[in-house]
Amino acid sequence: MNTVVTKRAATGALTGLALGDALGFPTEFNDVPSILTTFGPWREMGLPKPAIVTDDTQMTLALGRGLRTAMDRGRLAPKRLERPVREEFVDWYRSPENNRAPGNTCLKACHLLSEEDRSWQDASQIGSKGCGANMRVAPLGLAPGLSEEQRAGAAQLQSALTHGHPTALAASDLTAHAVRLLAEGAEPTGLIGLLRSYAYENRTRYHAVWLGDLWTRAGDPSPEHFIARGWDDCLEILERLRRAVRTVSPETDPCLATGEGWIAEEALATGLLCFLLFVDEPLTALRRAACTSGDSDSIACLTGAFAGAHLGADAWPDAWADRIEYRDELLALGALWDL
Repeated sequence: MNTVVTKRAATGALTGLALGDALGFPTEFNDVPSILTTFGPWREMGLPKPAIVTDDTQMTLALGRGLRTAMDRGRLAPKRLERPVREEFVDWYRSPENNRAPGNTCLKACHLLSEEDRSWQDASQIGSKGCGANMRVAPLGLAPGLSEEQRAGAAQLQSALTHGHPTALAASDLTAHAVRLLAEGAEPTGLIGLLRSYAYENRTRYHAVWLGDLWTRAGDPSPEHFIARGWDDCLEILERLRRAVRTVSPETDPCLATGEGWIAEEALATGLLCFLLFVDEPLTALRRAACTSGDSDSIACLTGAFAGAHLGADAWPDAWADRIEYRDELLALGALWDL
């Protein structure tokens, strides 16, 4: 009997996300000269001891648990996803382990989500396009058996529970799509083109079944106008990314080319830039992402998700992977979704 060996893309992506998060945790809020002074040459950065993660990994796991619950109950649909994910986000909000400098948007939205009689649309922070929406979306790029419509709608819904700005929705959708493409074997050299095509195709597609009347909170004249604003931001940053991949020196702070990553589309682009600069050197990619002047942990966790989806679980040495916080839960979700 032949044994089929897979790259275990989900385990690779989730492990890489957490490793990037832990590596970037101590460097966030620092400029590059300060990071180099404290940690030495960026290509030699070691994983902190202990390898503690931030809310980025915690919320990724919360989404992953909620998604697993929803899929265990049947075909993925809006209410079937919203209920368990909402519960997981509120549990995270109330947890004593929620002490890793979480973003204000997530805290405010989750407080409102904890009020059971409040619709999630009324809890959503419609003006926020912070990276907290797409730094956690990787599970939706990894879970098998979803249609493109389910994956896109679910990626946008999980964003909208906290971050309701159309750019947060579009960037979350695009991030999940990038993870899925890489997990399924897409060549990194063609990735930006595939993402641009996806953004153009979906530019005016408002997923009303998943989002309901969310768009009415933003003052746009139509749902199509609302969501197009988000996709236009993503298309603009993808063009910046396309130029950066051709021109940026690996020794230069990636944030100078594609943004500091505090907002969703910049986190996506700068995370992708670090991955694409070092496609076959995943640890170097993580180190570059962690040695940045912006939201280093979120940039690095996205870089790790992309690299792990592309290369699989073997991308990460045991000496690092075995030390990461929440290792058992990361492995359990990865094993459930591995390709």
